[in-house]
Amino acid sequence: MEVCYQLPVLPLDRPVPKHVLSRRGAISFSSSSSLFGAPDPRQLSQRRGAISYDSSDQTALYIRMLGDVRVRSQVGFEPERRSSHPYLCIDFRTLHSDSEPERRVHRLLSFQRYLHSSRLLRGVPQQIPVHILDEDYTGQARCMLEKVGNWNFDIFLFDRLTNGNGLITLTFHLLNQYGLVELFQLDMVRLWRFLVMVQEDYHSENPYHNAVHAADVTQAMYCYLQEPMLAKSLTSYDILLGLIAAATHDLGHPGVNQPFLIKTDHYLATLYRNTSVLENHHWKSAVGLLRETGLFSHLPPEDRSVLERELGSLILATDISRQNDYLSRFRMHLDQDNLCLSNASHRHFILQMALKCADICNPCRPWELSKQWSEKVTEEFFQQGDIEKKHKLEVSPLCDRDANSVGNIQIGFMTYVAEPLFAEWARFSDTRLSQTMLGHMGLNKASWGGLQQEQTSVSEEAEPSTASYPLACCPT
Repeated sequence: MEVCYQLPVLPLDRPVPKHVLSRRGAISFSSSSSLFGAPDPRQLSQRRGAISYDSSDQTALYIRMLGDVRVRSQVGFEPERRSSHPYLCIDFRTLHSDSEPERRVHRLLSFQRYLHSSRLLRGVPQQIPVHILDEDYTGQARCMLEKVGNWNFDIFLFDRLTNGNGLITLTFHLLNQYGLVELFQLDMVRLWRFLVMVQEDYHSENPYHNAVHAADVTQAMYCYLQEPMLAKSLTSYDILLGLIAAATHDLGHPGVNQPFLIKTDHYLATLYRNTSVLENHHWKSAVGLLRETGLFSHLPPEDRSVLERELGSLILATDISRQNDYLSRFRMHLDQDNLCLSNASHRHFILQMALKCADICNPCRPWELSKQWSEKVTEEFFQQGDIEKKHKLEVSPLCDRDANSVGNIQIGFMTYVAEPLFAEWARFSDTRLSQTMLGHMGLNKASWGGLQQEQTSVSEEAEPSTASYPLACCPT
């Protein structure tokens, strides 16, 4: 039996009533919906173990270990017991013991599931309606999606209007808007299940690296894909790859950075040989869900292999420790004016740069949005520092809440990381959007500087320098 609840249509100038936001509106679900969401943590290892992988693929090893990472609230974040390092005793639950109870699984199974199954039973070919999500969102959320290409899109409001399901709704809408569902003959039930599992594999207790951040990056990626230089050159496959990479680029992020995993001898650091540890983890997480849901199982094996590999190439490009490598290559292309977007490898490189920009675009958003992101990422840094202090570990740069402030961290990040990247992006795509982003960043930097002066006088020693700014600790 399908039970559907819908949000009432509200004028855009009126706030959403609390009783509307407190319920799971605009969502339809069934008693058998457990088939379409994340598994019970106790069944995770059994179900993952039922999937067959090539033994030569690192994904196979990763899948067997995945349970320790993705269900942090249930089993902690504990590496294999193969050393005596004190981190073996760290349980991340202690950090979030005062936070809200873990969000229950909110599965978004629309009436499309019923239509899909009934058509199969009656032998009627599946038809994809023009408005796939009409049954799943109404009112202000739907109105917001009509302006999803606006740079001032408020992802926090959108996530509230979709009852915490912003990543699912946004990504599904964009894939459908581009006609990719029909073009690539994607089964809607498998696609929906994939997106539900992607959203639930993000740790909602992370202040920054959560599903809302992934939705924000996906929306920014869409804005870049609409830029004239890209819109006239990218293929449908490029767009599909770019949107999936944006939605999954931080999948399963544990809320700590790579140096922390390395110095605590975490098994992920060992598995990926201390190289792009988090990015490799995000990539393999995405591949695992693609295979588990069978989203592209109808494609030839060689095509699936290429897609998985290129998805990894995009996600690995978000490794902030390799920022200067990508930036130097980008500058060289622009200086020599030799970017040819009819060339597949050049288009892929631009997708990498677009995803990098989308990943760290928070300083380029309007102040009201940028300030919220700055506070969230800084709090995540400080929570890592609290863990390090508690377990007598060396506190990572930027992670000591007693020695840093939101303002000085953000000013340093903008000066040495964001501004150089977006200046080159503006050279590549000199549009109203690129100039708007640079303008917002300049205003936001000035605003943080003003707040810093009001709060305390910052000594020269406290300001980051070009030689020592810790790229590894940046919010990616």
